[in-house]
Amino acid sequence: MQDQMTPRERWLAVLNREPFDRFPLDYRATPEVNRMLVEHLGVESMVEVRERLHIDPVMSVGGRYVGPEHGPMEDAFGIGYEMMDYGTGVYREAVYHPLADYNSIEEIEANYTWPKPDWWTYDHIPEQIEGHEDWVIQGGHYEEFATYKWLRGVEQGYLDQIERPEMVHHCMQKLTDLAYANSERIFEAAGGRVIWTWVAEDFGTQEALIMSPAMIREFHYPHIKRMCRLAHDYGVYAFHHSDGAVRDNVPQMIEAGIDVLDPVQWRCKGMDREGLKRDFGDRICFHGAMDNQQTVPFGTVEDVRQEVRDNFRILGAGGGYILGPCHNIQPITPPENVIALYETAYEEGWQ
Repeated sequence: MQDQMTPRERWLAVLNREPFDRFPLDYRATPEVNRMLVEHLGVESMVEVRERLHIDPVMSVGGRYVGPEHGPMEDAFGIGYEMMDYGTGVYREAVYHPLADYNSIEEIEANYTWPKPDWWTYDHIPEQIEGHEDWVIQGGHYEEFATYKWLRGVEQGYLDQIERPEMVHHCMQKLTDLAYANSERIFEAAGGRVIWTWVAEDFGTQEALIMSPAMIREFHYPHIKRMCRLAHDYGVYAFHHSDGAVRDNVPQMIEAGIDVLDPVQWRCKGMDREGLKRDFGDRICFHGAMDNQQTVPFGTVEDVRQEVRDNFRILGAGGGYILGPCHNIQPITPPENVIALYETAYEEGWQ
């Protein structure tokens, strides 16, 4: 077997519901897993791992920060972070929330400096893409309620939607304006090479939405719709990342303009693949769906192989599916399972 399409052509064919050679394969994992795979396969780098496993190369392009200096464990918003070791992996977690002590819009505007679009430059993007024109190029990002929660503190961020709705609306407008400007500048600098962008927000738990569809409609829908419209104006597909049991929110996200649902955690309540494909598969594509809570880390090699087949059969019926893990593959995952995932997907994903 030999690829007949470039990765870019393959992804665009699937997203456009056109004929394609094989299902696209995506990858995301922790740094620990990357190192484990390099060692297990006896190669020198993740580039070789991707080649061995036939994973489509995805390049993310974005702005280069040139704004006011900040500490190494701070970001442009003034949010402070620490690296947290959970025993099976190390993650960066927000520990300082610069808006935590403010209780009104007036206090925020009197004491806080919002980042400006000109704090980033984009003139390096064409050079970054040069030589990788056949790759899958991702650019731009929206997940601004996550930023708001880190600015305020996660629990307070949720409570603000009830206790201080005017403050949420004000800050979300500021954050979205910045995300919009940054994404637009990325799309412009990339000169039409960006295929897809993240328009994300985590609305789900294992059992249900974390907030009501009405609350999503009030506080988040307008901004998601705005970002989807921007993406479409540049011929870019909007990938909506939302973990968990989010089925009840899918219809209004489709209305807002999303093109792809990620990550399809099909073991969560209401997220059965057959129902999602039946009810929404004519309007959106699906990305992910390899279960990262049970099958991939704890299943047998045959369990993993069978799930690949099931995902192709259910979510891939008629196209509209990009295979990948539901989230970052974790260090507890046997390398044999990761290899089985991609080898099976390559062997059995041809059309």
